[in-house]
Amino acid sequence: MDDLFALGEEIGKVLVERHETIAVAESSAGGLISAALLSVPGASAYFVGGGVVYTRTSRNALLAIPESSLEGVRASTESYALLLARAVRERLGTTWAIGETGATGPTGNRYGDAPGHACFAVCGPSELARTLETARADRHENMSAFAAGALELFREVISAVH
Repeated sequence: MDDLFALGEEIGKVLVERHETIAVAESSAGGLISAALLSVPGASAYFVGGGVVYTRTSRNALLAIPESSLEGVRASTESYALLLARAVRERLGTTWAIGETGATGPTGNRYGDAPGHACFAVCGPSELARTLETARADRHENMSAFAAGALELFREVISAVH
């Protein structure tokens, strides 16, 4: 967790310096992305909010993504991660957003992805999505790896923008 908190602190400093905000819609990372961003004193200056959209019920309630937007898009893909990021950014009115989806393990998901498969996306002034395959079945290790991967992608994107 210390590595995640260090990433959160690094990102938080950049967001504060730029007067930018972020929201998070995460699934298999289980709140670890948000926890890393919130571990910084004064996080309310940049962290607007988010949620763990682990089920269709929570996704519908928190993000209100229209069914028509989901046509042809399946969970655990870069397209779906982008859809989550765009939805939470729009809903909370932030500069940036992170979306994350995957299969933590110990087994794969119902879409045929192996445990350790995750997709994350960043949207804002720039967009980028990425897939991670850890090739591990350990749920806790995967959750941490997914959160780190999403935060590292975000750090990469915001470094390239300014």
